[in-house]
This record gives sequence, C-alpha cells and structure tokens, in this order.
Amino acid sequence: MALDISGITGAGGLGGSGMVASLWEDAQAAIQAPRATAPAANDGGTSFAGTLASAVDEAQGLQGTSKALALQAVTGNLDDIHKATIASARAAVSLELIATVRNKGIDAFNEIMRMQA
Repeated sequence: MALDISGITGAGGLGGSGMVASLWEDAQAAIQAPRATAPAANDGGTSFAGTLASAVDEAQGLQGTSKALALQAVTGNLDDIHKATIASARAAVSLELIATVRNKGIDAFNEIMRMQA
C-alpha cells in the first residue's frame, strides 16, 4: 500500500519543499534502490537523521500553528474555521508519517538484529 502525499500543498505543509516531503522522498528512495555500500560521510547531501530531525521540527511547528488557530477558533477570533481544520489535519498527517517512518526504522533494525551471521 503506497501513500501519495504529492497532492498536499501549502505554506509549511507537506508538499513542495517541506521537510516531511523530503523525508518521504528519502524513505522512498531508500526502499526502491537500496545501496550496496554505505554513503560517503561528506557526499554533499543531508543525512537521513538530519532530515528526520528537520521533519520533527516542522511537525512541532505545524502543531503549534494548529493549537494557535484552534484557540482563536474557540475564542471567536478566527474568521475562517477552515484554516484551523486544515492546520490540524496537516499536523496530524505529518505526525503520523513521522511515526510510521520511525516504526519502520525500528522494525528494520530488529530484523537486522535477528539475522544470523
């Protein structure tokens, strides 16, 4: 089952140049074409750990925005409730994606540890 996040866009969202989209692309590339050797330490690209950390930071920012808009909606200071709903959905989807990537990483580590030499 493939998850398509290409249609989700917006400022700070999941599409385009967002860190979550970058994380997703890195994960898909690793699944599609695994490397026989480890990548060079200074290959000019960002590391998977760095991308994951950036995605977590972005998810925290999305959650902060969602909380602020929800508070404005509750107090009656928000003109368009759709903004709060969209912000909440973005935060939920990004958190779910990060949790899924983390769980798959843990599963892969456990599988490697079960291998016999």
